[in-house]
Amino acid sequence: MKFDRIGVVGGGSWGTALALVAARAGRDVKLYARDRDTVASINRSGEAPRLPGIRLDPALHATSRLEEALNADAVLLVTPAQTTRALALQMKPFLASGTPVVLCAKGLEHGSGALLSDVLADALPEAATAVLSGPSFATDVAKGLPTAVTIASEDAGLADGLARALASDSFRPYSSIDVTGVQIGGALKNVLAIPCGAIVGRGLGASAQAALTARGFAELSRLAKAMGARTETLTGLSGLGDLVLTASSPQSRNMAFGIEIGRGRTVAELMAPGAKLVEGVHTAPVAVELGKRRGVELPICEAVADVLAGRLSVDEALQVLMSRPLKRES
Repeated sequence: MKFDRIGVVGGGSWGTALALVAARAGRDVKLYARDRDTVASINRSGEAPRLPGIRLDPALHATSRLEEALNADAVLLVTPAQTTRALALQMKPFLASGTPVVLCAKGLEHGSGALLSDVLADALPEAATAVLSGPSFATDVAKGLPTAVTIASEDAGLADGLARALASDSFRPYSSIDVTGVQIGGALKNVLAIPCGAIVGRGLGASAQAALTARGFAELSRLAKAMGARTETLTGLSGLGDLVLTASSPQSRNMAFGIEIGRGRTVAELMAPGAKLVEGVHTAPVAVELGKRRGVELPICEAVADVLAGRLSVDEALQVLMSRPLKRES
C-alpha cells in the first residue's frame, strides 16, 4: 500500500506533531485546523501556536477546509475522543470509500461506552479503521526525539502499510491486529495516571506510586482481556509502555491534574472553561460502567470516578483501597 498523501484532522499539539511525523517520513501532508490563526501561522511562518519554538517541515500545509485535508490516501483523526462521532459525520461527505482513518485519540465514548473504533465504524462505515497509540508526548515527537508507537488494524496489511508510511529515523511504529487491546490500554492509562499524580501531590512517596501503577496495570489488563485483547499487546508499547510514561511524568495532563487534586485543588477549579483537556476525567466513569458490564473489578478506576464526582476525598479513596480484603496477587 502506498500512502503518499496524508491528511491530518486536528490542529492541536498532538495533531501538529503527527503531521510533522508524516512530513519527516516524506509524505505530502495537509493539516486541518478550525482555528484560522493557527492555519495562517503554520503557512506563513512555519510555526504552530501549540508547539512554540519548533520549526515545521515545509511539506506540511495547513488548511481550514476539511475537504482539502480529506483528499488523501490516509487520514489521521487527532481530535478529542468525545468528538469522534461528530467529526466522523462531518467527514462523511468528503471521504472516498475505503480510505484508512487512523484514530489517534485515547478514550471511550460517553453514554455507549463504545471503543472509538466502533464509533467510527458506526458513523463512517465506508472508512478502513486503524488506531495509533503508545508512549508519546507531543513535544517530544515534534522535536524529533526517539519515539515508538503501535498502529493497529484488523487488516494486518493496512497496519503494516501505515507503519511503513509514517516511519522515520526518530519515529518507529510497530504494527498490530489487536485493535481492542491498543485502545483499552490508551484509554485506561489516562484514568490511572490521575491517582498516580494525586499520590505525588499528597507526598505519599514513590513506593505508593509504584504500587498503584502496578495494580492499575492489573486492572487495565483484566478489562482488556475480558474484551478479547492479547497479553502481548498489554505488556507492549500501547499498554504498559504508555501507562509508565503517563503515570510518571508531569508532562502528562492526566498526571498533572492528579498532582493538583492531591494538593487540594477541586475538580471544578481544574475543569473551569479554558482549561486543558484531561481525557482521563471523562473516561473514568465510562470505564467503571464498562467494567460492571463485563463483570470485571476495577477498584482504582472506581476510586478515581468517586473522587472526581465528589463522593470521596483523596484520603477517603486511599483508605477504601488500602482496606480492601487481602488476596493473593496471582
